[in-house]
Amino acid sequence: MAHFTLKDAHEKLDSAPEAFVELFKHGSLQIEYYEPAKVDKQSTRTRDRVYMIASGSGQFVNGPDTQAFGPGDILFVPAKQEHRFVDFTEDFAAWVIFYGPEGGEPAQPTLSAEEQMALYEESLKETDWGHQPC
Repeated sequence: MAHFTLKDAHEKLDSAPEAFVELFKHGSLQIEYYEPAKVDKQSTRTRDRVYMIASGSGQFVNGPDTQAFGPGDILFVPAKQEHRFVDFTEDFAAWVIFYGPEGGEPAQPTLSAEEQMALYEESLKETDWGHQPC
């Protein structure tokens, strides 16, 4: 079983030469802990990633968009997307989860609630429940 605490991440980061440390890897899944000092110096990557904000707050530039972030927030960055944390507090830190193939996963269309319900209802019609409709 893989189990990581903030204490574990901080201890490993203290001995790392970079602002991040890899904590776990399994298949395409890679989990890191990231704690930059004053400036976010990371570069664009070739895989999709998710940031889970552990502490601190600031602004997140993701492509053309900028948004505020804080503890508990989750931020998605598609592969090859320019992004950067800016104006963040001294206590800023994040879990970073990389996954999927090089180049990222293909985008899936976002369906409205009505479209999802229509697909669900259609799937029910196609299911053989072993009886005739009433």
